[in-house]
Amino acid sequence: MITDLTRRALVKGATATAAAGALAGPALLAWAKAWAQSAPWKPEKNAQLAMLRWKYFVQAEDDAFVALLDAFTKATGVKVIVTRESYEDVTPKASVAANTGAGPDLFWGLYSLPHLFPQKCIDVTDVADYLGKKYGPWAPSAVTYGKSGNKWIDIPVCYTGSLINYRISTLKKAGFSKFPATTDEFLEYAKATKANGTPGGLALGHASGDANTWVYWCLWAFGGNMVDKNDKVILNSPETEKALTWAKQLYDNMIPGVASWNDASNNKAFLAGEIHWTNNGISIYAAARHDPTKTDIADDMDHAYFPIGPVGKPTELHLMFPLLAMTHTKYPQACKALMAFMLEANQFNPWIEAAAGYLTPGLAAYDANPVWTSDPKRTPYRDVAKRSLTVGGLGSVGEKAASAVSDFVLVDMFASYCTGREEAKNAIKIAERQLQRIYR
Repeated sequence: MITDLTRRALVKGATATAAAGALAGPALLAWAKAWAQSAPWKPEKNAQLAMLRWKYFVQAEDDAFVALLDAFTKATGVKVIVTRESYEDVTPKASVAANTGAGPDLFWGLYSLPHLFPQKCIDVTDVADYLGKKYGPWAPSAVTYGKSGNKWIDIPVCYTGSLINYRISTLKKAGFSKFPATTDEFLEYAKATKANGTPGGLALGHASGDANTWVYWCLWAFGGNMVDKNDKVILNSPETEKALTWAKQLYDNMIPGVASWNDASNNKAFLAGEIHWTNNGISIYAAARHDPTKTDIADDMDHAYFPIGPVGKPTELHLMFPLLAMTHTKYPQACKALMAFMLEANQFNPWIEAAAGYLTPGLAAYDANPVWTSDPKRTPYRDVAKRSLTVGGLGSVGEKAASAVSDFVLVDMFASYCTGREEAKNAIKIAERQLQRIYR
């Protein structure tokens, strides 16, 4: 049950005012000070926090984030120093901090990052329960990502949907009235767009977001899996080979060069008009909408969920951004206070609005935020937390699954076959050996 925020009040209270401005308002600051007085977590004396987060893709999102941290500091006296790194760099730096017992107090990373070192994350069950009772329930995948055993080791702040971004005019020119609903139709669409000189592309380099999300989707869509429910490696299967075979056909109809793409590459290519479909968060659309020279692209693009494969059901993997606090922090109560404060409606709603669909909360109350319906092109992103599977697949989402995704095991398997470096069976065997080492 939501205590001080009904769903109706959420809709009434939401505003199109720029989030940064709203957060700087005296009314909200007064609320923040009152919140600090009544919150269960009392920051330690002279507490100061350092946080490492992923580098933003939507400037307004980061502006709103900075503004809420400023409100937190003014309300609690706790200064928060934030540094930003690319997706790929957050995981190794968090791992170093976990191994050395030194570094930032908080890490805001990707997927199952906390499960690489669950014993080095402080127990935040009280924060998760507080938020869940007030704004929940939590999405099932958020619970899986957040808990290690019976305790929460991170707060699943939000997701970014990995959806198909496509040009509407290109879709129609290829002979489709709506985005393909099946993998067979998707392949025909890719062939047609290439033939028309308007190809697309999906990252096959070490892109933590864009590459991992689509290859996991593809493997699952054809019935392949890394492991079974007992974490036994079962990658070497006819279904995995079918997924690779299909992916190779899709790759052959993409723009050249995707094997070297990182998470920024497809954004740049789409906005430059070099590709007409890709998988991404809403950041391409947000950038095009706010660039006077790109409004034609924004007007001509839309978003769709990944097509359904032979398994006959959605097999999507969306990016989840967990926030964890390290056991080496001197200020665990300050960390918990910040985690809870970030997801309180009074500033989380404006933050969501500022992100323009890039951040999807894992808490059900925020489905009612009008950002999801004020522009229908954002609406699909509202439900990604509920639709997402986890990087563990059929198995657990612990250290082993976290290692497999951070080591790009599946991405490298798909890339080595699609680019012709390996035959399908050998690509599978190489990945199988890697997984057997990880899951031993």
